[in-house]
Amino acid sequence: MKTLQAYNAIYRHNKTSRIKYWAAGFITALAIILFLPWTQNIRAKGSVTTLRQEQRPQELNSIIPGKIVQWFVKEGDLVQAGDTILQISEVKEDYLDTNLVSRTGEQINAKQMSVAYYKNKVAATQTQIGALDNNRLLKQSQLQNKIQQLQLKLQSDSMENLTANNDYSIASLQYKRQKAMYDSGLVSLTQLEQRNQNFQNAMAKKISAENKMGSTRQELLIARIEMDAIDQDYVEKVSKAQGEQFQSLSQIAGGQGDVAKLQNQYSNYNIRSGMYFITAPQAGQITKAKKAGIGEMIKEGEMLVEIVPDKMDYAVELFVEPMDLPLVSVKQKVRFMFDGFPAIVFSGWPNASYGTFSGEVVAVENAVSPNGKFRVLIKEDLSDNKRWPRELKIGTGTQGIALLKNVPVWYELWRNINGFPPDFYKTNNQQEKKK
Repeated sequence: MKTLQAYNAIYRHNKTSRIKYWAAGFITALAIILFLPWTQNIRAKGSVTTLRQEQRPQELNSIIPGKIVQWFVKEGDLVQAGDTILQISEVKEDYLDTNLVSRTGEQINAKQMSVAYYKNKVAATQTQIGALDNNRLLKQSQLQNKIQQLQLKLQSDSMENLTANNDYSIASLQYKRQKAMYDSGLVSLTQLEQRNQNFQNAMAKKISAENKMGSTRQELLIARIEMDAIDQDYVEKVSKAQGEQFQSLSQIAGGQGDVAKLQNQYSNYNIRSGMYFITAPQAGQITKAKKAGIGEMIKEGEMLVEIVPDKMDYAVELFVEPMDLPLVSVKQKVRFMFDGFPAIVFSGWPNASYGTFSGEVVAVENAVSPNGKFRVLIKEDLSDNKRWPRELKIGTGTQGIALLKNVPVWYELWRNINGFPPDFYKTNNQQEKKK
């Protein structure tokens, strides 16, 4: 049976086996590999973004509601800052008048003229008050002179009345003595009648002087009453003039308020008229047009198109697990793989990797993102000779590897089997800053 070829091919009793050498070599190689250095790392996924907010794709919205009149661009077109995107027209009845701005300007002019007229009225009223004041002073001066004259006249009448009283007293005594002498027969009746005549004349003069002095006093009282009447009449006229003046001032204040309101409306209408042509805020490419056609209605604040800026500082946003967040710090080095750019990666041996790019952590957000992870923003590492591709686009997927501590392979296997986090360490620069 040993002569059979099949038997000799299967049962090779005369051959020496080398399986033990292969097993020993494999175990030796495995032992060597277990003690090779391994770079711990944190892997996270993200996408390409920009460092500055104004360089990210932005929505172009309509500030006012309206109706599309004409499109000047289409999706994919490149525009410069200030280029017209589209034209809209008014749909609100308050702004349909094409001459709204000019008519509002005419209202402002009319209201300003009304204010000027009221100012002139105030000036005329002030002049009227001045004339009333002068007239009052003139009349008061006239009455004051009259009062002084009446006071002097009253003094004169008082002296005349005193003289008349003295004459009356003397004539009365003379008449009484003469009558006594007549009764004694010492004088004639003619002499008595003469004395009686003198007595009657003195009495008439006395009464006349009293009446004259009373009349002068009455005139003086009337003059003083007239002085008070002039003051009262002046107060009434001045109060009426001041009331008209204050009314005019109130009209001026109201007119100035209306002018300010109309000027505000004029400015708003003028600014609104400049919103009918929607322009590009910055240079970029037109994408995602939300409206189409002519005559389509748009609402206030509604998105029309999106503009992707043509100049931007690229960055990468990675989303890190909360357990790995303490291991990430600012200025930490990170390696990337961009979607669409081939790479060969050995996560534990970064020096042996090919096609990866270097980055530097610039910000670590303290608030958790909606996906339950923390956002880390990374910029290009300019110290690395290999620059990021210029063909990158916003939203391109990325995979980041944050390099940590160098440990043996067996330690890394043991850590992963037990579910322990990577070892945390600080760079020399960070330790010096802490000291």
